[in-house]
Amino acid sequence: MYDKDDPRSSLATATAPRPDSGDAIGVPQYLDLRDTPVVRAQNVILAHTRAHEGEELDNGELDGELAVIVTGDSPAFTIVTADDVTEVRAPGLVVVPPGRSRIHVHGDGSLVRLVEATEPAWRDRPANAAVYAQAHPRVSPLRRWPLPRGPQRVRYYPLSAVPEEPGRFGRIFRTRSFMVNFLPEQDGPRDPHRLSPHHHDDFEQLSLAVQGEYVHHIRTPWLTDRTRWRDDDHVRIGSPSVTIIPPPTVHTSEASGPEVNQLIDIFSPPRLDFSAKPGWVLNADDYPMP
Repeated sequence: MYDKDDPRSSLATATAPRPDSGDAIGVPQYLDLRDTPVVRAQNVILAHTRAHEGEELDNGELDGELAVIVTGDSPAFTIVTADDVTEVRAPGLVVVPPGRSRIHVHGDGSLVRLVEATEPAWRDRPANAAVYAQAHPRVSPLRRWPLPRGPQRVRYYPLSAVPEEPGRFGRIFRTRSFMVNFLPEQDGPRDPHRLSPHHHDDFEQLSLAVQGEYVHHIRTPWLTDRTRWRDDDHVRIGSPSVTIIPPPTVHTSEASGPEVNQLIDIFSPPRLDFSAKPGWVLNADDYPMP
């Protein structure tokens, strides 16, 4: 599945697929966030906002945590809760505890927010809500992981505090409900001789393109019912966009833009296999495993 020098080659899940359930396999979704700024997977809603100086974003009253993905294109902003005022000025991940919060924007740029798909304030907003009118049987439901250690507060994890490191796969953070992996920037196209097709048994992957352009290669396995077979996908999409990859499709993403390309991978619930690798989850001291 992976080259021997790919950090993922040592994962416990880097094995052959487990016996198939026979359930219908979901269809991949390729979503341009300029046209559809609020979308969802089974367990998570993703909202992309092109924010402007002086704007205030109301996150609503949330039952679970809110995560804010901050990239090089994001403006500075302040998160205001009943207990905290937190200023954010650099790329990273911000995790906001349950309750009401709002964001005061101090410039122009893109912000990405993640909330649980069942949040009453958000569940009717996604443009692709009809895709999940019925739960997809192959996707494991969300069960929140344990509470974070210490008092309830806003937690900000700047990327500058954790430089990229050989042997570690990206820069990974988790919350009770989400896992976010900031993958390294890719200068120019990916080497077509070194792709990494693989599959996931029971969780969706959201590949958020924040710079450049990608070709997503996705193959739906052949099950016994030939009428459900699909041709392979080789879909080119720019940024900002999100591609939702259903299990157990075989997939790999190929950076294709001539300049800088970057993906951020999102999972809900957090991945156990990534979490089991020592040192991979950078805020593991705050967020314990089940």
